[in-house]
Amino acid sequence: MTEYVARGADEMRAFGARLARALLAAPADESMLITLSGELGAGKTTLVGGLLAELGHVGPVRSPTYTLLEPYRLQGHDFTHCDLYRLRHPDELDDLGLRDLRVAGSVLLVEWPEKAHGRLHAADLALTLDYAGPDARKLVAAACSPAGRAVLERL
Repeated sequence: MTEYVARGADEMRAFGARLARALLAAPADESMLITLSGELGAGKTTLVGGLLAELGHVGPVRSPTYTLLEPYRLQGHDFTHCDLYRLRHPDELDDLGLRDLRVAGSVLLVEWPEKAHGRLHAADLALTLDYAGPDARKLVAAACSPAGRAVLERL
């Protein structure tokens, strides 16, 4: 487990960029599930925005609160940004097809994983964001698999 403090949105985006570089160093056939937990406004989408920008995405990254997921094809990998905040029942995950999206070389970035009530695959890397002051956020990164540990070591 590793802790970071981001002072402002720029530092949160910078952490996302570091995470992107660590993910690109993983074996190309590895899939990765990264969960992002934290209160509204804690910086989950800001972190994902920094990650996607580092991989070449141009433009804003918005939380897929209403669409529930947004796919991106970057650097030869499929990235899917999911937001489960508005999930009414865990059975709705079946309709989203998240399990089908976890294929070789894919990365699932799931905000509000607790809304899935254990119906997601086990996370490889669990990120928890919390307020650490008006403009600061504490980020705890916990590796939950060998692939997650390898990514965490590269950060």
